Amino acid sequence: MTLLAHIRLATFAMMLVGIMASAPAVAQKLGPDGAPDPTASGVDERTLLKQVPRVEGRIDIPDTRAAVLIQPAGRTWDYFHEVLLHWGGAIVISGTIALLGLAYMILGRIRIAAGRSGQKILRFKAFERFSHWLTAVSFVILGLTGLNITFGKIVLLPVVGADAFSEISEVAKYLHNFTSFSFMAGLVVIAVIFFRDNLPERVDIDWLKQGGGFIKGKHAPAGRFNLGEKLVYWLSIAAGAVVSVSGLLLLFPFYGTDIADMQLAQVAHAVVAILFVALILAHIYIGTLGMEGAFEAMGSGEVDLNWAREHHDLWLARQLASQDRHGQPSASAAE
Repeated sequence: MTLLAHIRLATFAMMLVGIMASAPAVAQKLGPDGAPDPTASGVDERTLLKQVPRVEGRIDIPDTRAAVLIQPAGRTWDYFHEVLLHWGGAIVISGTIALLGLAYMILGRIRIAAGRSGQKILRFKAFERFSHWLTAVSFVILGLTGLNITFGKIVLLPVVGADAFSEISEVAKYLHNFTSFSFMAGLVVIAVIFFRDNLPERVDIDWLKQGGGFIKGKHAPAGRFNLGEKLVYWLSIAAGAVVSVSGLLLLFPFYGTDIADMQLAQVAHAVVAILFVALILAHIYIGTLGMEGAFEAMGSGEVDLNWAREHHDLWLARQLASQDRHGQPSASAAE
């Protein structure tokens, strides 16, 4: 009996020690509220994502992309789209507007120094103006609808409310998608018809040395387009090509691309579009508030003779010489 009592006591002691040893492990599997935690013994997410590039599940449909549950690069893209793009875009666009406002306060509107002559000369033909306005109007629509995608939830949603914002965004989406084709068509036409006049020339260096006509008392010689206009042309063609290609990838997703390619296309599209908007804002400023007589070139197609002489003297000289050779009047009198 004594031996049996000792055996029972030893067995009880061993059971007690085993329970005490397993208590921490059991406690780890319980949540803060004491309920079982099914993920306590699982691999944490950070460790799991280090082992495989993305987490996938099992699906029964042919599209294997639908099996992706977690993709770490997607979080990087989300941070770019929701944080970096908002701040960067706001700084670039508002900064451009502020600089243009400052330029207007300091320089004012650049007037025709000799005043209007009362005579005009044709600068852009009808088809050239059509291609310009086709591209310009398309760009404005694309810019406004694109900015709604980026800033609409921050700027427009609190003002118009959720229902109205939803309807506006739906219309804006379709406008953005379909207007892109007219923009690309206009861009191609502009690239072709203005290519020759935007090639670099020696006179561009002289134009730059004279401050591009923004320094009073200094004349900046130029052909049909000066260096500033040529830079706008080439930058617009380059930016237009990037937003067009990336836009087509977004418009027709997963045709030869994967998720990473789509994210890269969206980043390129958004960044270049923001910079493109800033460039065109400067272009609009020069053509309207910044310079007297500049808008007339793309408005009626004719510019004042003194304006042409001050800003594009070499081009004017060639035009007048050509008209003299063909026996045409050198300029038309303004009504």
